[in-house]
Amino acid sequence: MARLQAMRLFADTVRLGSFSQAARNAGLTPGSVSRRISELEQGLGVQLFSRTTRQIALTEAGRVYFQHIEKVLDSILEAESAAAALQETPRGTLRIHSRTLFGLLVLSRLIPAFRERYPDIKVELRLSERPIQLREEDCDIDFRIAPPRDAGLMQRKLFSSQRVLLASPSYLGRHAAIETPSDLAHHACLSYLIGHDEPVWRFLRDGKLEEMPVPSSFSVNNGMILRDLALSGHGIALLDDYTVTEELERGALVRVLERYRVTNTTFDEGMYATYLEVAHVAEKIRVFLDFLVAELKPMIARRNAVLSA
Repeated sequence: MARLQAMRLFADTVRLGSFSQAARNAGLTPGSVSRRISELEQGLGVQLFSRTTRQIALTEAGRVYFQHIEKVLDSILEAESAAAALQETPRGTLRIHSRTLFGLLVLSRLIPAFRERYPDIKVELRLSERPIQLREEDCDIDFRIAPPRDAGLMQRKLFSSQRVLLASPSYLGRHAAIETPSDLAHHACLSYLIGHDEPVWRFLRDGKLEEMPVPSSFSVNNGMILRDLALSGHGIALLDDYTVTEELERGALVRVLERYRVTNTTFDEGMYATYLEVAHVAEKIRVFLDFLVAELKPMIARRNAVLSA
């Protein structure tokens, strides 16, 4: 058992690049991780890491050893998942990562009911605006707005969505009418930052695609801030439809250029649950996704009714 733990600590150190990160994942001190890997090296009779005061690097023996044990550890993980899948009561820690707006507006409202149904499952929810590396960051599920392209990942599409341009009635009442995308040049546009590129909105109508740089008055990489600014009458924002159902329903926000399909990336968007491809999906993952799909049906039906009204 001690050898297996040392192997796992060694693999985590390689993947994460430091003893301190591997220690944080394992709930140990960096010194303890370093000591156990040193014991592993002594048992093998080879040096796995070349250590300096600033960094660690794999030796040739370390690279060969890592290539072999990575497959072994993955097989052990699959065996543990298969055994866990047979248990009658799902339990354990479910580590979830999500896009910020989906986490705040959807997951945070549903997780308490899930915990009542499955009290033996502890939930850890992390939010950010980027996809993560599931294995390297020790996470079970990542909720993404596009299907994963990485090898070794599985996906479950929860629903399709589209993006809509929105503004408050107070903003629209103070500014010129918007008939075409070019009219936006005379308006305060609130844009979502993607990397270091200038924001671009894409408009599709009757098969004709039009792209235009966003005349931004404000940019941020957080959808909640864009939503709040639009509600406060500060400009026009592009948001996912399911995040503004309530606001559209009560008239706090109004759609702009609704005869166009609009996006800042692709027109084929949705919400995807992404998880590691293994022979047996852990029961805690399966029951959470089944619960989520069932609970989302009324939300999606309500959104569809609002958008078609």
